[in-house]
Amino acid sequence: MQTGSEAIADAIDFAALAQRIKTWGVELGFAKIGITGVDLREDEAHLQAWLEQGRHGSMDYMQRHGSKRSRPDELQPGTVRVISARMDYFPRDMNVEAAWQALADGNRAYISRYALGRDYHKLIRSRLQKLADRIAGEVGSFGYRAFTDSAPVMEKALARNAGLGWVGKHTLVLDRDAGSWFFLGELYTDLPLPIDKPSTAHCGTCTRCIDVCPTQAIIGPYQLDARRCISYLTIESKDAIPEDLRPLMGNRVFGCDDCQLVCPWNKFAKPTREEDFAPRHGLDGARLVELFAWTEAEFLKKTEGMPIRRAGYDGFSRNVAVALGNAPHSEEVMDALRARANDTSPLVREHVAWALAQQTAKSGIA
Repeated sequence: MQTGSEAIADAIDFAALAQRIKTWGVELGFAKIGITGVDLREDEAHLQAWLEQGRHGSMDYMQRHGSKRSRPDELQPGTVRVISARMDYFPRDMNVEAAWQALADGNRAYISRYALGRDYHKLIRSRLQKLADRIAGEVGSFGYRAFTDSAPVMEKALARNAGLGWVGKHTLVLDRDAGSWFFLGELYTDLPLPIDKPSTAHCGTCTRCIDVCPTQAIIGPYQLDARRCISYLTIESKDAIPEDLRPLMGNRVFGCDDCQLVCPWNKFAKPTREEDFAPRHGLDGARLVELFAWTEAEFLKKTEGMPIRRAGYDGFSRNVAVALGNAPHSEEVMDALRARANDTSPLVREHVAWALAQQTAKSGIA
């Protein structure tokens, strides 16, 4: 938190400042900026119930943060407003059909579209800092702190309240004019800016996201059980993937986009203007056997500055092993798995053994 003067001049026109902040945000690459207050009482109750049901899986940090997630002024004292920012990430020259084709090819890896390019955390925080600098240039020193999925922040609820979109039945934020292919970032601030109207929901009777979920992780409208979610299993979880869920994962080795791919609102999604989000190293169509042959040094080199690093080498290898178990049978796949049957990681060895059993069964050799 950067400390500022104790008082902002009474002469400041905060309504005009809010409009300038939105203009500056777009100039800095954000697709939309909204402003909201800090009252999240209803969302706090929903979060607490979700945690009590254990649907957060091994993400224990969500409980350790206590009420800081739902009470912005506890996380950052002095906060009275949240500037919520949206940045689109769906790569240009890519479309939903290409994503479905990748999912249909069992010999290739599917990586969530958000993770194909540069890690968004530093990029968005840098842009938020530039936005804060512009604000300071207008009003002088003020209190603020920037976040992008980097602290206990209820970013989806704040984005909804700031008018950036509603929380859909798949629990992602949706905008009528932009779908859901976007990142969120926030500036907590002590500036008493006027707030925007919250977004209203427009999912209607549609249940496509619920119906398509490979592991039935969306257990009802607006209800996600992270323990079944492929994004959680392949990214956040460091444990063995439950055996009953492995066949359902297909070739998804980092994240899952199915609920976004079927969403009707994503026909309005805008391609990103950020070149940094373009796919790197051909990972939008990489073959599973090639990824599984990576050494740890190759993994670190080819995922440098990318979200995929979050899974770690062993976690990523675990995910690819499961995908190879689900792949069409071939000697090439069998050879790739045998090559790591004695991997130094117990986690990888376990999933390789499972994958080899799956492939053996497919070959008709019991």
